[in-house]
Amino acid sequence: MARTQSDDEIPGVPARRAALRLLDAVLRRGDPLDQAAPPVLRGIERGDDRALALAIAHEALRWMADLDALIDAATKQALPEDAKARAVLRIMLAQALRLNLPGHAVVATGLPLLTGGPRRLAHGVFSAVTKGAVTLPDAPTLPASAAIRWQQAWPERVQPIAKGIAVPPPLDLTLRDPSETALWAERLGGHSLAPGHVRLARAGAIDALEGFAEGAWWVQDLAASVPARLLGQGQGKRALDLCAAPGGKTLQLAAAGWSVTALDKSARRNERLSENLERSGLTAEIVAADALTWTPDAPFDAILLDAPCSATGTCRRHPDVLHRHAAMDELTTLQAAMLERAATWLAPGGTLVYAVCSLEPEEGEAQATAFTALTPKPVTDTELPEGIAATNGHFRSDPGMLADHGGIDGFFAARWTKA
Repeated sequence: MARTQSDDEIPGVPARRAALRLLDAVLRRGDPLDQAAPPVLRGIERGDDRALALAIAHEALRWMADLDALIDAATKQALPEDAKARAVLRIMLAQALRLNLPGHAVVATGLPLLTGGPRRLAHGVFSAVTKGAVTLPDAPTLPASAAIRWQQAWPERVQPIAKGIAVPPPLDLTLRDPSETALWAERLGGHSLAPGHVRLARAGAIDALEGFAEGAWWVQDLAASVPARLLGQGQGKRALDLCAAPGGKTLQLAAAGWSVTALDKSARRNERLSENLERSGLTAEIVAADALTWTPDAPFDAILLDAPCSATGTCRRHPDVLHRHAAMDELTTLQAAMLERAATWLAPGGTLVYAVCSLEPEEGEAQATAFTALTPKPVTDTELPEGIAATNGHFRSDPGMLADHGGIDGFFAARWTKA
């Protein structure tokens, strides 16, 4: 009797099955996508298949409300939110409408994820949608919870933010030596939006790019590089980077001449920090400890607190944050406690920068307003990337800004000094 080909032996099915599992990890368990991905993708040998699984999951999460609207319009009876057929249709439509994969390939690799009636249902819905020559809107429809929050906080920015997350962002690099900005922009075929920054179109493996092995640069969104820039040049003075791993800001501070202590309580993340330091040829003292219980031996001339937060500002790169609920009260309480504690470690004349990659005012503006232990040191326009202005003496960005240049993550940073 002839042996039939199992579903997972069909080329492309394992990548789609992985994408389905990633959606389940985010939507059902609430896991961050970058934490769910390694174990899910471990069994997929080809790098391009792993990349495809991630791309499918990202696009399905980015456009989920709009994909669901198409699915509901093509079904007589609405599928339950957690129905497997709905999840499979999300990844099938994401491939066809966002990744432009051929319909026959999408069907051949998507239907094996279902059995029985749901398979026939999915085939019918997919055919009805794609034969109708439908298109998705210019900007994704935000999940209701995010839309309500941001409409209240940023009524004039909601639509630009939505448009800013419509496509995966370009690749931002921070240079070890800002004086070589023009050199690396030319070598890598990119362009710069600030000294020490190069932006590239996403293409290929990062570790294959010129300059990676020698540590001439590291990957870091332009917005994420601003808080460390606000501390200026170190000239050998002592700086503390709190919640430092995986180390982008530690590398910035070390490259700017600070003698850096990098503190993070995660041993696993500290390993990545150590690897990044070794690759770049920069040095820092790494401390594995909890900032709420650790005490330094001496005060610091500069402190950078990139506090734990909801990370909603990274939604253009991590659309899963739009679908995960953060315990805001716990986060804001932790942020305030870390900010007050860090202030006691600052030397007279020193500078403290507080930052979060969040679009939530509770984690940014409200924290800065409530903090009175130090003297505000307003951020100025000249310290920020061209095209972004300081807001009430703070740095505030969102994914709708710099739209003509590829956008920027949502970030907040405030700065104080100790008299």
